[in-house]
Amino acid sequence: MKRKRPIFKFKPFSRKQRQVMNWWMEGSPVRDYDGVIADGAIRSGKTVAMSLAYVFWAMESFDGQNFIMAGKTISSFQRNVLTNLKTMLRSRGYHAIHHLSGETPNMLEVSRQGRTNYFYIFGGKDEGSQELVQGITAAGAFFDEVALMPESFVNQATGRCSVAGSKFWFNCNPAGPAHWFKTNWIDKKKEKRLVYLHFTMEDNLSLDEAIKARYRGMYAGVFFLRYIKGLWAVAEGLIYTMCTKANYYTEEERPIALKSIAQKYIAVDYGTTNPCVFLEIWDDGEVIWVDREYRWDSRSEEARRSGNPQKTDAQYADDLAKFMGASPEDQCTIIVDPSAASFITELRARGFYVKPADNEVLDGIRAVATLLAQGELMINRACTGLKAEMQSYAWDEKAAERGEEKPVKQMDHGADALRYYVKTVLPSWRIGIA
Repeated sequence: MKRKRPIFKFKPFSRKQRQVMNWWMEGSPVRDYDGVIADGAIRSGKTVAMSLAYVFWAMESFDGQNFIMAGKTISSFQRNVLTNLKTMLRSRGYHAIHHLSGETPNMLEVSRQGRTNYFYIFGGKDEGSQELVQGITAAGAFFDEVALMPESFVNQATGRCSVAGSKFWFNCNPAGPAHWFKTNWIDKKKEKRLVYLHFTMEDNLSLDEAIKARYRGMYAGVFFLRYIKGLWAVAEGLIYTMCTKANYYTEEERPIALKSIAQKYIAVDYGTTNPCVFLEIWDDGEVIWVDREYRWDSRSEEARRSGNPQKTDAQYADDLAKFMGASPEDQCTIIVDPSAASFITELRARGFYVKPADNEVLDGIRAVATLLAQGELMINRACTGLKAEMQSYAWDEKAAERGEEKPVKQMDHGADALRYYVKTVLPSWRIGIA
């Protein structure tokens, strides 16, 4: 049976949440500060308090003004913030209309006691997102998961807050200590006149001890330090330290009825001079089983002996067809690195159903790590190439010195294919995204 997403019952606000709710009010010693930062652990209650307090402050301080509300994407903001926010506002006597289309798409219109303000929702997923907020004049800006946004977007959005009395509201889980938001905002909170509040799961009274224990068991390594401890920790060393003997199985240990009850997929990391990897993956709704792999390295001794070391799109498509199987029940969805445009075209021309992968590296790595830690990702010991990569996949230390976080680009092709599947196919609740 598939697990359902947990339903949370909200309890009274904790002391830390009340600080978020009250810092801007009359009588507060920090009332004239220019904004607030709430960072820390996942499920610590910061998003609920921050989003609600932001609207309370806006409605108390302004009438007829525009406000910015931003998430990494509009859909993630709607999922993580807006759904609960609308419910909470309406329960407190506010009239909230979410405009999805028309002249003002992605706008929340909030009214109460004769006042109306307009909250425009933006996604800050890449450098081009800064263009979305150009032109608006705002009285405030709220950023949910600001550490996932590019600095250019945040700078553009904060620069639009030119109305007298405007304030900034930042909310995030930690990233690396060299992250731009840590160095340019948190470390400079005094000179920027920002209230800083650090949250842990103990600050969320809606969580019982069993739920807290479950979340603590979901992460390991740098992800545990960031998402559970709430620390701005450096990513260094091996990535999948949580991958142990318990995550591997033999042919004899594979569930007997697996292939009759599970959904089959093939994940592809395409390469010409670099290795090309196919993974056959079976998903029973609770556990992912990586059962077979194909690997062709044009620089290997085997490839050189073949006399045809670099394969074409057509040759790889032939290999994939053979790997998949010819019978109708063998056919399945193929997940392919979106940069392999010509290979995707070749596969589609042959009638295969291809889905370009979600190639978000850090989110994908975290999702794979979560599944490994929970024992929900199993790898056949016969997949020797993938097994070797999982044991050597490491953070790039030189990139970390530049404030970037990414894995070393070697011995990563099977690991990348696995990440594509997890991030592209699995629903957010299965990979620990609230």
